[in-house]
Amino acid sequence: MKLLHDKKKWNSFKMFLYILPFLILVLIFAYYPLYGWVYAFFDYKPPKPFSIDDFVGLKWFHSLVENEVKINQLLQVLKNTFAMSGLSLATAWLPMIFAVFLNELSCVPFRKFIQTVTTLPNFISWVLVYSIAFSLFNSTGMMNTLLQNLGLTTEPILFLQSSDHVWLTMWLWSTWKNLGWSAIMYIAALSGIDEELYQAAKVDGASRMQRIWYVTIPCLLPTFFVLFMLSIANFLCNGMEQYYVFQNAFNKEHIQVLDLYVYNTAMGSGSYSVSVAISMLKSVVSLILLFFANGLSKLVRGESIL
Repeated sequence: MKLLHDKKKWNSFKMFLYILPFLILVLIFAYYPLYGWVYAFFDYKPPKPFSIDDFVGLKWFHSLVENEVKINQLLQVLKNTFAMSGLSLATAWLPMIFAVFLNELSCVPFRKFIQTVTTLPNFISWVLVYSIAFSLFNSTGMMNTLLQNLGLTTEPILFLQSSDHVWLTMWLWSTWKNLGWSAIMYIAALSGIDEELYQAAKVDGASRMQRIWYVTIPCLLPTFFVLFMLSIANFLCNGMEQYYVFQNAFNKEHIQVLDLYVYNTAMGSGSYSVSVAISMLKSVVSLILLFFANGLSKLVRGESIL
C-alpha cells in the first residue's frame, strides 16, 4: 500500500516537472513585469534611478482627468477602443461559421487549400500587411490607378489618409488576417462531434442545412461561448501593432485605441509614468471584465471558464 502511495506521489511530481518550465516562463514574462507598476507612483525621468524624493503618489492618476482637454482625449480613445472591440465581439461568430462551411466542402484538396490560404495571413506581420495596403490603396496605388483608368474618378482617393470609416477598415483588415487562424479551434471541435448524431439526423430526413443547424452549431456553441467570454475579458486589449502602422496625422484621432495611446504617451511625449498609470487602470478593468465574463458563463452555461 505504501509502495502504491509513493508511486502516485512520484508520478505527481513528474507531472509537476513537466509543467515547471511553463510556470517559470509565466512568472518571468507575466508576473515579473508587474514590478514596473511602481513607475506610476514616481516622477520618473530616465535614466535617473528611483529615489524617495521622486515619489508622487496618485499624481499621475489625477493628471488623466485634470482638465477638459485630457478628459475629452481619453474619452475619444475609449470610444475608439470600445468601437473596435465591439465590432470584434459582434462578429465573433464568423470563424465558427467559416469553419462549418469549410468542413462541408467535399473536395479535400480544395478544402485544405482554402484553409491554408486563409491561415497564412496570421503569420504575416502588420508591417507587411500595411505594405500590401499601401501598394493597393495609396494615391498612386493599384486601386486609384484602376479607378482613374476606368474614368470613375479624376483625382486619387486618399483611402489610407481618410478618417472616414476607419473603424470598419481596421476591422476588415483584422478579419482578413485572423479569420483562418481563429477557425482552427472550431475545426478541432468539429472533429470531436459524434458521427452517430449526423446518421440519426439523416435517418430522420434532415437536409444538409438542417444537420448544420440542429447538430453542428449546437455542438460548437460551448467552444464559441468560452472564446466569447475570453474576448469579453480582453475587451480593452486591442493590441497596438495594427493601429500603430496604419495611424497617420489624418486618422490618428479615430484610430488611436487604448494600447496605442499608452505607447504614444510613453514614447511620443516621454510620459512614462502616465502611460504606466493608464496601463494599470486598463489591467484592473480587464480583470474586472474577466470575473464578469466568468460570472456570465456560470449564469448562461452553468460552467466556469476559470
